[in-house]
Parts: sequence; C-alpha cells; structure tokens
Amino acid sequence: MFEWFVSTLRSYPEIALFLSLAIGYYVGGFSYRGFSLGAVTSTLIAAVIIGQLGITISPNVKSTFFLMFLFAVGYGVGPQFVRGIAKDGAPQALFAVIVCVFCLVAPFICARLAGYHPGYAAGLLAGSQTISASMGLATDAINRLGLSPEQTKELLDAMPIAYAVTYIFGTVGSAVVLAQIGPKLLGIDLVQACRDYEARLGGGKEIGGPGSAWRRFELRAFRVPSGGRAVGMRAAEAEALVPDARVFVERIRRDGVIEDATADTVLRAGDIIAVAGPRDALVNLIGHAAEEVEDPELLDIKAEGIDVYVTSSAADGKTLTELSALPSARGIFLRRIVRGATATNIPILANTIIHRGDILTIVGRTQDIAAVAKVIGHLDRPSDAADVAFIGGAITLGALIGAIVFKIGGVPLTLSTAGGALISGLVFGWLRSVRPVFGRIPSSTVWFMNSVGLNMFIAVVGISAGPGFVRGLQTQGLGLFIWGMVATSVPLILAMFVGKFVFRFDPAILLGACAGARTTTAALGMICESAKSQVPALGYTVTYAVGNTLLTIWGMVIIILMT
Repeated sequence: MFEWFVSTLRSYPEIALFLSLAIGYYVGGFSYRGFSLGAVTSTLIAAVIIGQLGITISPNVKSTFFLMFLFAVGYGVGPQFVRGIAKDGAPQALFAVIVCVFCLVAPFICARLAGYHPGYAAGLLAGSQTISASMGLATDAINRLGLSPEQTKELLDAMPIAYAVTYIFGTVGSAVVLAQIGPKLLGIDLVQACRDYEARLGGGKEIGGPGSAWRRFELRAFRVPSGGRAVGMRAAEAEALVPDARVFVERIRRDGVIEDATADTVLRAGDIIAVAGPRDALVNLIGHAAEEVEDPELLDIKAEGIDVYVTSSAADGKTLTELSALPSARGIFLRRIVRGATATNIPILANTIIHRGDILTIVGRTQDIAAVAKVIGHLDRPSDAADVAFIGGAITLGALIGAIVFKIGGVPLTLSTAGGALISGLVFGWLRSVRPVFGRIPSSTVWFMNSVGLNMFIAVVGISAGPGFVRGLQTQGLGLFIWGMVATSVPLILAMFVGKFVFRFDPAILLGACAGARTTTAALGMICESAKSQVPALGYTVTYAVGNTLLTIWGMVIIILMT
C-alpha cells in the first residue's frame, strides 16, 4: 500500500503539492499560548518531509504561483506605498528604508562571520526577517549565477533549511523584542502613551464589534411634545441641540402620513420623528426629553453598512472632523477604517486623517450612502467576480518589463520576471485606488493569490529540497538558529532607538512603525494587546508597504553581496 502511495506521488507530483497544502494549512491553524507555526512554515515542513520520497516537480509550477503571489502583494500595498513615498508619510517611509537596510546588513554580516554560502545567507535573511517572498527573488538570482547544476542545486536546497530553522524565532522573537522588551529598553509606558495620544486627538476606547448584541448606531422613534424645544425648528437646528453627537431626523410621521425629512424640514408638535444616531445619545439625551414610541412602519428604512473605497482628492488628507461637515455626510455614520495590505484597523479619532486607498465602512440610508460616495470615492459593493483579464494582462506586462536585461560594465542587471510582477502590482494597485473603474479583485481573490500562491511556491521549494534537508539540518542546525536570533534581534533594537531619538516618533506609534518596517503582523498584534489600544497601528501601514517591498527585493540583493 505504501509503495503504491509513493509511486503515485512520483507519477502525479501535483497530488504531493495539494497534500503539502492540506497538511500545512491544517497544522498551521493550531496555536499554543498565542504561538502558531502558521501556514507557510507548516507547509514548508510538510513539503520537506514529503520530499524525502524523491518527487520531481517542474520549476515552472513554482514560478507561475510566485508571480501570482507577488502581483497580489503589490496590488494590496500599492495605494499605501505610493502615498507613503510621495506625500506626508515620507518620514515613516524613510524610517522603513533605514530599518530595511538594518535587516539586510545584519543577516549578511552573520552569514559572513559564520562562513555560510549564498544559499544559507538567503534562507537566513528570509527566516530571520520573516519575509518568505524574498526566497523567490533569491532563487531567481541564484539561477542567474551561471553555476553548474550541482552547485545551483546545493544553494537552492540550503535556502529552505536556513529559513525553517530561523523562522520560528523570527516570528516569536520579533513579537517579544518589540512588545515586551522594547518598552522597557525605551522607558515607555505603552498603555499610558496610547491613552495620552487618544486624549490629544479626542478619541476613546471603542466597545462592541462583531458578535456583540450592542449596536453603536440605532434608529428610534420619538414624539415631538407640545411646547417642546424642537417645535418650530428646522431638522438641522433640532439636531444641533445634541452638540456632542451626530444625530439626524430621517423620517417624519405627520397626520398619519410618513415622509422623508431633510435638513430644512420644520418640526411640529405631535410629529413622530425617526432619529438616527449613536445609541448613548438617543438613550441618555433625547430619551429623557421626548416620548419614545413604537412605530415599525416609520422605522422601516432601507439602510445598509457598506465599504467605500476612498479615491477622491476632496477626501484625501482630510480629518474626520472636516469630512463630517460636508453636506453629503448628513445621515452617515462611520463604523470602521481599514488601511493597507494587512487590513489594519485604524482608530476612529476626531483628527484621524483619511487617505486615498482607505476603506471606510459607513452606515446609513441607501440614498445617503450613495450621495456621500459620489464625494469621497467608490462604493465597493461585494462581488465574487474578479477582473481576470486585468490580472493576466498586468502580470504579463510586469513580467515582460522585468525580463529585460541591461548590461552595465558587463554586469547584467534586471528586475527579473518576479520583480516586474511586484512592480506591476504596486503600479496597478495604486491606479485602482485613484481610478476604481477597472481591475477589481475581491478581497477573497487577493487572499487566495497571496496566501495560496506563496504556499504553493513554498511547497515546491520544500519538496525539491527534501532529500538534502536532514543532512543540512544536522550540520547547520544549532549554529544557524543562534545566528538567526542575532539577525532578528539586532535590526529591531536599532530600529527602536533610531525611531525614538532620530525620527522622534510618538511613543504610541513607534513600535507599530517598527513592526510595519519588519512586516511582522504577529508583533503588531502583541503590541496592540500590550498597549490595550489600536493606536500603534497608525504607525504600521506606510512602513509595512515600504518594508514589504524592500525586504522582498533583498532576497536578490543578498545573493549579489555574497558572490
């Protein structure tokens, strides 16, 4: 039975790939005290074990999925990358560049001191900096060195070994260094720093959320009493009687007839009005001064919560306070702000600045949402269809440009097809953010291209390197792990001090900026948990966009430096 299984996998290597994915995603879903190997590492380990069976897979499979993955990465971070380089994110973008240089130099020095060849150096970089994608560009660079097939195979087989040995501390160690050790090294009270930051910007702790029965925004019906303050007032004037909250008169029942209200609708005694607003305002303020009534027909309003993709220059760079004053914002409530490739939740504060590429989840009547969307951006209604023609064309264009080779002093220089796909994703992702009339890729599709594309690449790498894995681990394991700890910790420690004393970032966002530059989402989660706040995420998005690009490119650069 086992012989038949092995023979089948050798005859149909595609089965081995899907088996690696199945095991990798299943095992990667388990966690112990907050630590998980994750799908990438689990898939790599599973593939290496399966690779012991001597399975041969065409390298074209690996290249195809890697191009798909890199394009998805670029597409996701494009809006933030361009904004971070070109506008007000310049200090954070520059900081990310400096941190990325640390992240290249540290593994390079460690590899030199340890006497590792380029294959181990590339794996050490990828694992210690948790940037799996860099192995793709490193693979391409090694294949271009002009070495014999045996030498090339030796370097390529070494990469996943070094990656697997160093990745665990690269993930866990980064989170511990930034979230636990960092505040002590810098003398920061992270919790208080975030409270102070929120207080300065007029923010507070958000409660409720998915799965909670509590709702931030509600629609309730009240009767306007005879002699009440609102009698004879326009709706907008009555709404202004609650200065600390956004409340709106949406509909009116007058003499048994229901009609929509506008800002200029005059309220009369006996009117039953449907008022939308934050729950606390309706309960604590309006409820004490007006009689609440049950009127299902009046409250039966078509409303929705929907994402709006910010593309307008009228909204770019504006604070939430400024946007709330727009006439089209009447009746609109903001539930969530999501920014960047990792869908980072941004705190909703009075002075939070909105940028192109942000996704705002807004709540309101269907007609009100349509009105405000015309001003700030494009309604991103859910859809299962992806613009596959756009995906194929964009990847093709980027790969063709990347395939061009320039020779300077006899030295061939090229982006490679992989680098071209990444740049194409960045450019078209940014274009999509400012012209959302083409190239729609649903988030589920982006996730598939990103996650499955990378893990399929990793599976091919692991299966191909499987036969030499045990031998390499026995000869390099412990020393490689220690060098990985050094390569992980030193850049992060340097980054924290540079951010504090050179760039003088606010303590509340400093550690988030460090996590973003190192593209370690696990560390951001632990930082926010330690801070008891989402404020550190404000420093994450621009630095992540820059770091995700440069750290990937370093896979090619470290091969050049090591040869």
